[in-house]
Amino acid sequence: MTEDILTIRQFWFGDHPDDTVVARQQSGLWWSKKPAVDRQIRERFESTLLAAGNKQLSNWETTAQGVLALVILHDQFPRNMYRGTPRSFAFDAQARRFCRLGLQPDFYRTLRPIERSFLHLPLTHSELLADQEQAVALDAALVDQVPASHKECFAGYLSSAVRHRDIIARFGRFPHRNRILQRPSTPEEQLFLQQPGSSF
Repeated sequence: MTEDILTIRQFWFGDHPDDTVVARQQSGLWWSKKPAVDRQIRERFESTLLAAGNKQLSNWETTAQGVLALVILHDQFPRNMYRGTPRSFAFDAQARRFCRLGLQPDFYRTLRPIERSFLHLPLTHSELLADQEQAVALDAALVDQVPASHKECFAGYLSSAVRHRDIIARFGRFPHRNRILQRPSTPEEQLFLQQPGSSF
């Protein structure tokens, strides 16, 4: 059974109208590494991801919320469903395609700031520096645009984007993926991986 756009959105963002409340309430789902959450997401959404791969959800590309659901489905959910395996990154190229579709002005302006933050994440997950620079610019613009009461929350997302960008600028890739992707690490990367905050 596949899920629809609304159920993906409600699962990921909840239904509170305040973005800072959403960020606080959903943070355990978004950022924790819990086997039970990973299993729940795989059981509930893997069939939908596979349907998208079979071109069965192309009609979702016609609305901003549909595109956002496709981004969540391809960028976020595989990191839970297939954690610690190469397949967790296998949908990133598609996620970037949907991200760029969502950045079209007609779509982008209809999204809430918290939704825009997740629309940007495929760029933050990219190992191309140009994508990283764009992600930082987009997150910086969000910080400028949100109300004062929201700036601390979105500044945190910007800080994360900057950290990702700086790693790609330094290494040209994310060293913490090397083990999963069976890429040999350089001596400099090995030293870096011993530092706190070197993995995401």
